[in-house]
Amino acid sequence: MDNVSYPVILTLMVPKETISYRHVYFICFLALYVLILSFNIRLVMVIIMEKVLHEPMYIFLCHMCINGVYGASGFYPKILSDLILDSYVISFHMCALQTYVIYSSLMSEITILTVMAYDRFVAICKPLDYHSKLTTNNCVKLILFSWIVPNSLTATPLLFSKLRPFCKYHIDKLYCDNWSIVKLSCLSTFVNNVFGYANTVIFSSFIILIIVSYFKLISACKASLENRRKFWQTCLPHILSLINFTIAFLFDIMYSRYGSNDIPESLRNFLALELVIVPPVFNPLIYGLNIRAVRTRVFTSCVAARVNVFKKN
Repeated sequence: MDNVSYPVILTLMVPKETISYRHVYFICFLALYVLILSFNIRLVMVIIMEKVLHEPMYIFLCHMCINGVYGASGFYPKILSDLILDSYVISFHMCALQTYVIYSSLMSEITILTVMAYDRFVAICKPLDYHSKLTTNNCVKLILFSWIVPNSLTATPLLFSKLRPFCKYHIDKLYCDNWSIVKLSCLSTFVNNVFGYANTVIFSSFIILIIVSYFKLISACKASLENRRKFWQTCLPHILSLINFTIAFLFDIMYSRYGSNDIPESLRNFLALELVIVPPVFNPLIYGLNIRAVRTRVFTSCVAARVNVFKKN
């Protein structure tokens, strides 16, 4: 008989008291997913349709919102299907795909925030060079950079994980991540640790670049009232997004590397879910509410839509 290779099936963590609260969990996750889609897509559509917002800063913001939808779509459809079917299993290939989508989105957010910091640095510290440095071609290159680099660095450790034999088949988390897959292996984690530390160094350097650029921005703002106004209007949302992302990232590292059964399940779930809930929900709100040009046009488009509905009725 021919050897038949069956797909590797993994089990995921079952949410606490699923029997009693499964439908409540489903409604909550569905509401969150709808909020993420509506907030981010609304902001993207406003930026696309309003010619006044066709500037590098808003193009990068549009890119961040698309990335938020992409990352959220790696988690919410799966958890919703698990809850409705009451089945918490996943094939290895789907687990690897989920890991890739969620963590390439996470890494892309760091590079997008770096690109946005560069945009604000040039706009405030070198305003005369802004239009020569942030040309359409350069904006496209920066967007490609913010996608290609994180996607490449996310794919490499996953490829190594795929080559490893498994001794265990349970992931103690509501969704897949690379470190959880690595811990299932029978072999040493040395190679994966090397790639993990290398990625950490690379993306930590991006965060350091952002911090350095903001120190320069703050020193430049001291000398000019106009620069201070620009800083508070456009840079404050960026700082809030960076803080929001850093907290979510640290929670995820704490859970993946140091999470154990000694920690209460509710706290472990909070640490795991913070990454897939907070950034995609709050990023569009932070920018939509703090940047006047975006806030005004989002509000105007919402009012216009309601007026049209009222007229039709």
